[in-house]
Amino acid sequence: MESLGIKKVESVHWYVHDLARTRKFYTELMDFAELGESSEELTARGKQKSVVFQAGEVTLICSAPVGEGGRAHRWLKKHPEGVGTVNYLVEDIDKAFTLLEQRGGTIIDDQIQRFDDGKGGRLAFFSITTPFGNSTFRFIQRDGYQALYPGYVAHAQPKGGKNRFGFLRVDHITSNFRTLAPMVLWAKHVMGFEEFWNIAFHTEEEIEKGNQHGTGLKSTVMWDPHSGVKFANNEPSRPRFKNSQINVFVEDQRGEGIQHLALEVKDIVNSVKTMRATKGLDFLNTPASYYDYLPERLVKSGIKRIDESLQDLRELQILIDGHKEHQYMLQIFMKETGHLLKDSEAGPFFYEVIQRKGDKGFGGGNFKALFESIERAQQQSRNH
Repeated sequence: MESLGIKKVESVHWYVHDLARTRKFYTELMDFAELGESSEELTARGKQKSVVFQAGEVTLICSAPVGEGGRAHRWLKKHPEGVGTVNYLVEDIDKAFTLLEQRGGTIIDDQIQRFDDGKGGRLAFFSITTPFGNSTFRFIQRDGYQALYPGYVAHAQPKGGKNRFGFLRVDHITSNFRTLAPMVLWAKHVMGFEEFWNIAFHTEEEIEKGNQHGTGLKSTVMWDPHSGVKFANNEPSRPRFKNSQINVFVEDQRGEGIQHLALEVKDIVNSVKTMRATKGLDFLNTPASYYDYLPERLVKSGIKRIDESLQDLRELQILIDGHKEHQYMLQIFMKETGHLLKDSEAGPFFYEVIQRKGDKGFGGGNFKALFESIERAQQQSRNH
């Protein structure tokens, strides 16, 4: 199928209740720089105040309601804080518009929105609906247009963080659904994505031990081969569908939606050491048994050599997976923002930190460890 011409994920747009709290979280805890904000005129017209944060190539737009009726207000009436829009940079906006319309994509805008900055720079974009609730995709073409969006006012100098954790870019985006097939079919036939990876499992050993909380999932990763953009998608599986952490996420989110962003780093050991020393940041716990069996699992997986010490991985609770002699990936998952900010309305979203060392997969061997960690965290929060 012909490519939409996606170049990359340019930015991710959040809707939040408290911009001061969000600013503190990103600039002080996550060490993002604050680049700019919406103008007074745009704030009044859109009925929301927006602030832009960046670390490496990771750009986040966070909007809070100003009065009623704006997009942020409508989102937060239905959901906790979360990702409402993923913005894709494309090569040819007209081609992307035509292809999506031909394939049955539901375009929100009457036509492509076009702007110029008076200096020769041009910007064009349009948005479409998606199969997951109120989240949308926006496609953007830039030709020398420097501002992030019309009405954006950049600070004279970036404020706040210096990206000391070393975030590089968004590696992938993961979403949770109660039923996966519509998203996979839509990604394939409308977006032109291809199936990249899939897994299905159930925590059978938990059931055998008599634990009544063992559940499972099915996951399919769709990708755009042209750009390498990857979108992972999960659904719960029976038995005990309702207890699945995927279903619990959908209930907490009050609808299907984006569960986490994976942020790529160059040196995960140093990144996580620094993050763990930052008060207010916390990670999901990995069972000690994971590291007890790690040497054996590395041999079985075909990984014969790693650059990191197993002791560092154990102490920092970093997960490792791969399939070739010296090709693997390392990852760790932060606790959800609702936990970090001590407010359920901050949402069940969380961040993953990932380093790839030749492996392009999704850590099938780690998936169950993550799944069980999230289940434990959810169980603990419900017991308090």
